[in-house]
Amino acid sequence: MKVDFYFAGKPPQHAAEAAREAKRLGYSGFFTAETQYDPFFPLLVAGMEEPDLDLGTAIAVAFPRSPMVLAYTVWDLARLSGGKFLLGLGTQVKAHITRRFSTPWDRPVARLRDYILALRAIWDAWQNSTPLRYKGEFYEFSLMTPFFDPGPIPTPTVPVYIAGVGPGLSRMAGEVCDGFHVHPFHTVKYLDQVVLPAMREGAESAGRTLDDVTRATTVFIATGHDDAEVEQAMAPIRQQIAFYASTPSYHGVLEASGFDIGEQLHAMSKRGQWAEMAELITDEIVAEVGIVGTIDEVGKAIKERYGDRIQRVGFYTLGGVLQYDPDAQAQVIADLAD
Repeated sequence: MKVDFYFAGKPPQHAAEAAREAKRLGYSGFFTAETQYDPFFPLLVAGMEEPDLDLGTAIAVAFPRSPMVLAYTVWDLARLSGGKFLLGLGTQVKAHITRRFSTPWDRPVARLRDYILALRAIWDAWQNSTPLRYKGEFYEFSLMTPFFDPGPIPTPTVPVYIAGVGPGLSRMAGEVCDGFHVHPFHTVKYLDQVVLPAMREGAESAGRTLDDVTRATTVFIATGHDDAEVEQAMAPIRQQIAFYASTPSYHGVLEASGFDIGEQLHAMSKRGQWAEMAELITDEIVAEVGIVGTIDEVGKAIKERYGDRIQRVGFYTLGGVLQYDPDAQAQVIADLAD
């Protein structure tokens, strides 16, 4: 199981120091998210600082970028990283696509599938000098002159991951993707009942197997050096679980484990009762969604929980010991690698 460092909430110039620390602690990969800053610039900085780290977006929002524009960015990163770059794409939600990015929103699963196939057609044209003749449901590309063709690179196979938690994106990941970033708000029962069966169905429809798709996720970690620190670390996780569980599209996650509180949380969120919502998230729910235990317990617990379900993990921490104690991070990483 590989352990990945997630770099978020800081400008690109901080990526060099973060990459050095990630390498020192034993992380395998360096991933960015598209939040306040562009997700690609920090990867360029990190890759030049620590070339042995895998680099990836987890995730970059697809639809506001033309596949052709993104194809150039990815090709450059694949070239500069010596093939260590993993492209992670996401759909975002309608409000952000239409109101924040002012771009179309239409059948996002089908559009993302078309987007990925278009990317691969563009890369194939550059790598193998094949005519660019892609015509999909949403995207069409038919012009590539030598002046705009960057040509082949030594490592042309760019793994494409998508992110999601529902059956539609899970199925599509199995069909056409190299990897799947499972949303951190999940349970093992939901993985076994919804995500993995849908991925398997998609893979088999395309003549592939589930093993052709690497599964990655970030894991809520409530940990500390003793029980008091563990209990303290659970509080912000309760709040975050309540936030996710209040969203109707995520209700199935807790329902798979018999926790039917989604409608109640949704109603409370409409009334602005954010603090009170966390009171509905019991210790049992926290332990079902996240990993709870002391530093010397959580590495083993992650391995036991995920087994062959997940191949890459990151730590979703909201304060607590893993935020301020590098030695604690190193211990958990070493336990996962053991």
